[in-house]
Amino acid sequence: MIICSDIAKSYSHNGRHKRVLSGVNLVIDRGDRVGLLGRNGAGKSTLIKLIGGVEMPTSGKIIRNMSISWPLGFAGGFQGSLTGLDNARFIARIYQREYANIRRFVEDFTELGKQLRMPVKTYSSGMRARLAFALSLAIEFECYLIDEIILVGDQNFQRKCQTEMFEKRQDRSMIVASHSPEFIKSFCNKAIVIHHANATMYDDVNEAIERYDAL
Repeated sequence: MIICSDIAKSYSHNGRHKRVLSGVNLVIDRGDRVGLLGRNGAGKSTLIKLIGGVEMPTSGKIIRNMSISWPLGFAGGFQGSLTGLDNARFIARIYQREYANIRRFVEDFTELGKQLRMPVKTYSSGMRARLAFALSLAIEFECYLIDEIILVGDQNFQRKCQTEMFEKRQDRSMIVASHSPEFIKSFCNKAIVIHHANATMYDDVNEAIERYDAL
């Protein structure tokens, strides 16, 4: 279970103050697949980063009672001067997994070949997304934080991503930020609509999509 209790997040820049999220109260149970809907800048990525622990809330607290992946698509998760395989070795050490097993999975899944032996700072955003996606699957988290940005590459690779994440791991919890109501309808059993810094949970995905379309 993940509990967001009265979460608020604000940013200050050049003397200007912007509140992105305010008074967010959410409960996400094991097995829930929750879609995040909201217009550009509404706070979808911010909420994912807060739940993942990448950023801290301005106020409120988040209780995590399951293992949570880093936000897939977040570019700040790798050490740029290290190679893709070195980053995989580092992740294996942090999560106390066998590096040889993770390396085999990453090499097979990413299809990056010799690029895995190059510094990550030389990777395109799509290559970084492939590496992040492969590593999170290799670790096997109980809850995955997902951004549409992971759906990169050709159609064959996109199908590969969807099979690994949404079919083979149907028992996992997921929080998915997307601009596509059809995607949310296909893969999620609940949805959150973020608008004017407020986040509202809907048990009925169709109701959430109607609300999103009306924004």
